[in-house]
Amino acid sequence: MNYVTFGGVTVGLMLLAHQLFTWWPGRKALMKDPARQAAELLPFLASWAYGALTTLGVGGLIGTASSAVLGLSNWLGDAALVWGVGGNAGELAARGTFLPLTGPGVAIVLILTVAVVVSAKKSKHGSAIKRGTWCGITLGTSAGVAGFAAVPLATAANWLGGTVYGAL
Repeated sequence: MNYVTFGGVTVGLMLLAHQLFTWWPGRKALMKDPARQAAELLPFLASWAYGALTTLGVGGLIGTASSAVLGLSNWLGDAALVWGVGGNAGELAARGTFLPLTGPGVAIVLILTVAVVVSAKKSKHGSAIKRGTWCGITLGTSAGVAGFAAVPLATAANWLGGTVYGAL
């Protein structure tokens, strides 16, 4: 079972802040063409959703990699909280309930893994895709707004997998 500490959530929020501050086009550009400017966030948001999905009971290499990223993020965040601002380490952040992925849902995560890896290597948005995946892993199991996204994401992956594999 994946768990996230306050340090891990802090790392996720820092990644989110980094993305938003580097994306911010300015008021004039946002007012002139809001749809195009908002579309620049789509690679980050899509990879965030993928990262959150990998924390929902996915096993094997993908689940192990996701757990390792989450563990490293917890450690880095806890170290920053203790040594950076004098906080406490290792406290668990409250976690919401989540819907585990079914067999077809896990198959969808595998397909998405290929898409994310290829996109991260070939797309001009590679850094945003990597950052979004990392952010999704750290915030996907938190109890805040990000944690509430786990249920609809798992439901969508399970539905899509059931639809695709049910039709075969």
